[in-house]
Amino acid sequence: MGEKNFLKSVRLREVDSLILSVSRRTDIPAFYSEWFFGRLREGSCLVRNPFNLHQLSRIPMTPEAVECIVFWTKNPGPMLGKLGLLDPIPFYFQFTLTGYGRDIEPGFPHKKECMIPIFRELSSQVGKDRVVWRYDPIFFTDRYTADYHLRAFGQIAEALQGYTRRVVISFLDLYAKVKRNMKAYGGELRTMPDSGAFGPFVSALSEIAAEHGMEICACAEACDLSRFGIKKSGCISRELLERAAGRSVETRKAKGQRGECLCVESTDIGAYHTCPGGCLYCYANDSRRRVEENRKLWDPNSALLCGAVGKNDKIAEKRADRRSIR
Repeated sequence: MGEKNFLKSVRLREVDSLILSVSRRTDIPAFYSEWFFGRLREGSCLVRNPFNLHQLSRIPMTPEAVECIVFWTKNPGPMLGKLGLLDPIPFYFQFTLTGYGRDIEPGFPHKKECMIPIFRELSSQVGKDRVVWRYDPIFFTDRYTADYHLRAFGQIAEALQGYTRRVVISFLDLYAKVKRNMKAYGGELRTMPDSGAFGPFVSALSEIAAEHGMEICACAEACDLSRFGIKKSGCISRELLERAAGRSVETRKAKGQRGECLCVESTDIGAYHTCPGGCLYCYANDSRRRVEENRKLWDPNSALLCGAVGKNDKIAEKRADRRSIR
């Protein structure tokens, strides 16, 4: 039975041209790029509302509808060689590359041997303005001390010099899911360095970034780090969008994000509890078991990332225009 036979009601909602977030909820470039490029070819995808699972939205993915695509990933390797399929839609990458080992990030290749070369290759293909390095989230343990982070940050910054203009940092937020997942690590976990060390730590990060020709920004941090040379910035910001698009872009402040978040409005096409990367600090996964269950539902030819349209589902059609381009 086809998807249309399941449709109980369709609502049309006019929206300005879309900024697609791909994705804060799961690593689509690393694990679902086949699905993404399939949906791009088809011109739309379906996204399930995480707060109302029977409410779906059909998101247009055509050049006429999409202003820009923002990719979030720890490994864009599966997309290399296929980026020409994105034309003529502008895009940029938020590329997370930290100093943690596989005890924290078990599902990703070796940083020095694999990920740094992939970062460089991506930058060479798309330009350093369209690859933002993320060193986040930062937290501290007996192994991952402030000195450890400074050494790792310095080594990565040196390796990426000339391949990006910006590095973003943030400190770990202990959401309930994060606390539960981090219990598997054991030992004392701290979200800030030892007393009195915060200023010297962030100052050192700022100095390392400047030494390697990078602007350093903070993501969703309540404290003002400008005195250390670190400015606040949104990860999906008008500045980055215009840099990627090469033109002026109208934006609106995002709703539903944390108060400290400076991102503009975007539409996320991912799904929670679907990322097999297994990072212990992940806020988007409940448990490994739930991820495994959802992965079994993945069909690269489905309009939904994981799963299928059910008889009680309602689909809202989003129609976008390009009114926000000046």
